Amino acid sequence: MGAAAGDDPAASRRVPRQERAARTVEALLSAAGDAIAERGFEGATMTQIAQQAGVSIGAAYQYFPNKEALAFSLRKRYGDEIDARWSAMIEADDARGELPLAELVGRLFDMMVDVMADYPAYLPLLSVPLGFRRDAAARNRLRERFAALFRRYNAALAADEAFRIAEVMLQVIKSLNPLYAAVKSKERKLLVAEYKGVLSAWLAVRLG
Repeated sequence: MGAAAGDDPAASRRVPRQERAARTVEALLSAAGDAIAERGFEGATMTQIAQQAGVSIGAAYQYFPNKEALAFSLRKRYGDEIDARWSAMIEADDARGELPLAELVGRLFDMMVDVMADYPAYLPLLSVPLGFRRDAAARNRLRERFAALFRRYNAALAADEAFRIAEVMLQVIKSLNPLYAAVKSKERKLLVAEYKGVLSAWLAVRLG
């Protein structure tokens, strides 16, 4: 029996090919994350990454022209993951009701620490000059979510003021990264505790 009207024989081949491509990209990103976590950005090579991913070096270059492109994609992935976790926390807080500020701040930093533990290449990549910058629309969406959350703590806050507080808060959290990367495990816990105290106190003043 011939193909039914509207059937596209090429389409049935295209989907598996797309799936294979997605699996290859995923394998390369995972291998790159492992390699950078183990050997640092400079020590990781495209050949090692391709071997670890189980693909030929030629196939690796088809998807990523160089190691910097792989690192850039990883940075974007990690940024998306942080945004997703924080956004999920805000949505959960909407369902539960207003959290005490100290608990809110604690959860924000705990999520950052979890990301660093779940993705060991995150910290090494922060020092790599990739020209990476989050998409402005995505950055603003996260800040707007936090701004809306802050206006629940203080209904008198103007929208632009709440947005500015959210922007400053996220920059403070971001400033933890290089300090966290530079110290040992015991000191990291103390450092995070200091940051939690500072941010909790500041937000209590701004939102009180």
